[in-house]
Amino acid sequence: MTTIVTSPSTTAASQRFALVALVAGAIMIGCSPIFVRLSEVGLLTTAFWRVALAMVPLLIWSGATSGREEARERPITMRDRLELAVPGFMLAGDLVAWHISLHMTSVANATLLANMAPIFVTLGGWLLFRTRISTVFLVGLALSLAGVMILKGGFGALGGGDTRGDGLAIIAAMFYAGYMLSLSRLRSRFSTLTTMLWTTASAGVFILPLALFFEIGFFPQTLFAWAILLGLAWMTHASGQGLIIYALAWLPPAFSSLTLLIQPVIAAILAWVVLGEQIGAMQAVGGIIVLIGILVARRG
Repeated sequence: MTTIVTSPSTTAASQRFALVALVAGAIMIGCSPIFVRLSEVGLLTTAFWRVALAMVPLLIWSGATSGREEARERPITMRDRLELAVPGFMLAGDLVAWHISLHMTSVANATLLANMAPIFVTLGGWLLFRTRISTVFLVGLALSLAGVMILKGGFGALGGGDTRGDGLAIIAAMFYAGYMLSLSRLRSRFSTLTTMLWTTASAGVFILPLALFFEIGFFPQTLFAWAILLGLAWMTHASGQGLIIYALAWLPPAFSSLTLLIQPVIAAILAWVVLGEQIGAMQAVGGIIVLIGILVARRG
């Protein structure tokens, strides 16, 4: 058996490229609230089409690379397949819980509380995998979360919501933490494409019955509606999640989830550009604090 030794310089270069991929993926996913708000079908149905339509470019990619994939990149046993379905279940839980919370509490509460995922990723990594957590990283985490809080209007933004909806938003954050942690364990064994295919397909299987049962108007009725769903599927999921899954092979899940807090910053900027929503001084300060927190955590 031949052992491939990776030099420190090669590893450092791969980690830098992974960081670029992670930031690019976060920016793409940051566009998802705009697509969701413009969607003409229900929130659960939108979540289903997000993953279902994302299968199109993934299957094209799979067909184009068929025969060139290493054996280790394919699931062999039933256990492999079940493990690859776990992130899909977690992603489905995140999307469903967050979308329902949007109906039960304020948008500010749902978005703010769902962005608490880095706390659960950090805690889960320490409890389950004994991941070392540095003080510098915790300072960066606290700064970034404070920045998100300020970006969303401070503690006053939490008023006026529904306790049950707030709880669902926190559950969504827990599901997303499980998604990140489970993906990080799989990326040492499976390729980005294999992980994306299984995660996306299984998420669709879990979301479909809920969308059919709770909502009407399953199929979009206009070209604009299809275009919005295609943008959500191909840009934010196939491209955005694909870049994040690639990055998880090289970067710790706790730092990766923290970097994804760029998403609300990007969403605020796009809401200003696309929807004409104003960005006040508080939002600008919050966005800057988020970025500073990520830079601090990177040193940890």
